Amino acid sequence: MTGTVTHDPPPGGNRPPGSNRPGAPLIVTEDTALLDDLLRLCAAAGATPEVHHGLPGPRGSWEAAPLVLVGDDAARRARGAPRRQGVVLVGRDQDDPGVWRRAVEIGADHVLMLPDGEQWLVDRIADVAEGVGRPALTVGVIGGRGGAGASTLACALAVTSARDGLRTLLVDADPLGGGLDVALGGETAKGLRWPAFASSHGRVGGGALEESLPELHSLRVLSWDRGDCLSVPPRAVRAVLAAARRGGGAVVVDLPRRVDEGVAEVLAQLDLALLVVPAELRAVAAAGRVASAVGMVLRDLRVAVRGPYAPGLDDREVARLLGLPLAGDVPVEPALQRPYGTGRPPGVTGRGPLARFCREFWEHALVEARAA
Repeated sequence: MTGTVTHDPPPGGNRPPGSNRPGAPLIVTEDTALLDDLLRLCAAAGATPEVHHGLPGPRGSWEAAPLVLVGDDAARRARGAPRRQGVVLVGRDQDDPGVWRRAVEIGADHVLMLPDGEQWLVDRIADVAEGVGRPALTVGVIGGRGGAGASTLACALAVTSARDGLRTLLVDADPLGGGLDVALGGETAKGLRWPAFASSHGRVGGGALEESLPELHSLRVLSWDRGDCLSVPPRAVRAVLAAARRGGGAVVVDLPRRVDEGVAEVLAQLDLALLVVPAELRAVAAAGRVASAVGMVLRDLRVAVRGPYAPGLDDREVARLLGLPLAGDVPVEPALQRPYGTGRPPGVTGRGPLARFCREFWEHALVEARAA
């Protein structure tokens, strides 16, 4: 069980000046059994805590620690501590009504009861251990029909983001697409592919995930290999994508046109998606079916129209027929049509209409994300 205690935070945040970096969580308790449990949970989150039986000295780790875990046995001793954010009162007695009063007395943000709240606490400890801030802007790209150019656009968006200095991950969510590492000329690059994460569950470390993936064109790529594995469990998809997002920056996901349980997990974590639609009536009809399936999970789907245009169609008309907001006109250039495996992915030079489209997309999307 977890609960939130509402109170006004102190002026200036919860860390002293100069301490704006991840640090060790602080544990305050004399309960040896509780301490053993908290140390176990810290280990599961990849964090090494600082432990005190009583309140640390003035201007010490109480103020500096990114997270303070106070055992219910130590609540009385913590009453005189300076008020700060990031304090969790941890106990075991679900039926003790006095725990909420003690939480207010020490200025705790949350009350947590073990063992029910263990996963919540592991996630919270791991967040501070990794220094988590704003999650990555996560953008999906999906084709309105086969051959629409969605994978190429996904690569171009990721390459553009990385070239502009943003921490970027490109995720291949289509096991039948042949592998985005091939599209980037890195099929032999060292690093893990999706099958290696099939047994993942719970929380995956964001830093560990990033370091394990191939690095191509200044971005990290999670792709499928050429083996027989064509799916990973939905819980693994959820854990891996959540880890990718925690690092901040941008995550670009190349989506298949079908929606199964694994794809639904991806869609649930997207901030927005682009539906790439060639400007022809049959493609618009096919895209309408894709939009209906994806729209059951995704809250923000926009259409990116690709020419050449059939008679009577333009980008605004395609968007109107689909009933979707228009993201823009995807330029027609050789990069969208050349075969994969050239080693020079679309948009890598930063020049040309496709690169300009991607750059303008990120400028607008990032402004929207900051304003949200």
